[in-house]
Amino acid sequence: MIQEPSEVAYLLNVYLFDRIARALGLTLNAQHPHAFPDHIVMILLVALGLIAFSAWLRPRLSVDNPSNVQHLVEVAFEAVQGLMKDVVGAKHVARFTPLIGALAIYILVCNFLGFIPWFMSPTSNLNVTASCAICVFIYYNYQGFRKHGFLGYMKHFAGPVWYLAPMLFGVELVSHLARPFSLSVRLFGNIFAEELLIGSLNGLFPFLASTVIMFLACLLGTIQSFIFILLTMVYLAGAVEEGHDEGHAEGRDKGPNHAETQVAAA
Repeated sequence: MIQEPSEVAYLLNVYLFDRIARALGLTLNAQHPHAFPDHIVMILLVALGLIAFSAWLRPRLSVDNPSNVQHLVEVAFEAVQGLMKDVVGAKHVARFTPLIGALAIYILVCNFLGFIPWFMSPTSNLNVTASCAICVFIYYNYQGFRKHGFLGYMKHFAGPVWYLAPMLFGVELVSHLARPFSLSVRLFGNIFAEELLIGSLNGLFPFLASTVIMFLACLLGTIQSFIFILLTMVYLAGAVEEGHDEGHAEGRDKGPNHAETQVAAA
């Protein structure tokens, strides 16, 4: 896959990271000309930017005189928590908010970073989206084992009907193992295609067609972030829900699966 190089990543590698690597005795060659790939440099910049923003915002939070930035953050936070109440359940909101909130902010900023000249979106690299998807996969399965124990969580894969359990267990196992792949490829494919399209149009029609495409790309980046965290909520809801034989209502049992079906095609 051809990916547009980032001038910012190149400069940081040449004047900072490569020098640090050589000082530590690491060898750079034609196959690995720089200390870090472009997407790793972009991830570091996103992480440092979010840390700096949090350090700047924290002392400025006020109950009596909130700023416009605080209002914006609170609206986004309440929107995410409201969605979590509907999907995961109110009693799990406090426990899962750190993961869902961090994923939402991180993926959204990564998606938008490529709009800045000389930068690139880290999420246009499959390694970045796969790392997020694997973290989600590990976390929701951990929560399932923590809630039900090993045997109790495995019973979720077998379904409520004992004579269909062998078939359903295999189907559910394959479905769960495919989730990191679908999460990562969906996000990567959309952001990579978006950057490729913007780069091509910029070469043909500078500041004309690309302006319209960038507006649509902003919308797409927001939607893809939303889909990623919504599917994460659905997976968490399925992992911590009560078993079929523990008195769950039929509608509650079908809720996460129905939500997953609705967003899978996005």
